[in-house]
Amino acid sequence: MKRPLITERDVVDAAKHGIKVLMIQSNSIITDAAKDEAQKRNIEFSIQTQSAKISSVSSQKTISETPSQISRKNTLTIAIGSDHGGFMMKEALKIYLIEQGNQIIDVGTDSERPCDYPDFAYAVASLVSSNKAERGIMVDSVGVASAIVANKVPGVRAVPCYNEFVAHSSREHNNANVLTLGSKVLGIEIVKSIIKLWLDTPFAGGRHLPRVNKISDVEKRFFK
Repeated sequence: MKRPLITERDVVDAAKHGIKVLMIQSNSIITDAAKDEAQKRNIEFSIQTQSAKISSVSSQKTISETPSQISRKNTLTIAIGSDHGGFMMKEALKIYLIEQGNQIIDVGTDSERPCDYPDFAYAVASLVSSNKAERGIMVDSVGVASAIVANKVPGVRAVPCYNEFVAHSSREHNNANVLTLGSKVLGIEIVKSIIKLWLDTPFAGGRHLPRVNKISDVEKRFFK
């Protein structure tokens, strides 16, 4: 059985609703970012037993199911790349992504020899743009430069993510399809948490859909 993941976003959502005790299952995984956010906001985690009941008249609000516990059902084809600064992290992430059941297309680089990030960011973005990959992940030293490159490719919405909240929002609100990461900014474990949340979070649609469509409309103005 898949263990529920409690993320920073879950804690932030709880705080917005005035929740001070976040009910979780006994086998839940709580990310380090979630623990830090809970401490900052004075929110406690409490194990929900099978006999526990949520009363509608109770003054204490609780969350019985959080958005991050709803995971995608199908595996994804993911294009992944890096420059020399992100090579080692890319190699570790390939193993992680394959273990999660995803199909990987590695566009390089293949060593820590100096190279140019635009070449590999473009390769990742191109596979996403042409629908040969459903999502793309690019790793350089900071994550910003590759996002600039990827966003030049039609149909790509690339975002440099540095925490779980940004990852969740970029998917839910912006339907981002390329994730860029910085190996000198983030450690491997927080990167794994960011990637998992980014891959598992669906686009919400609704009021966000017309806004994303407007992004495409801006892009089309420059088509020749």
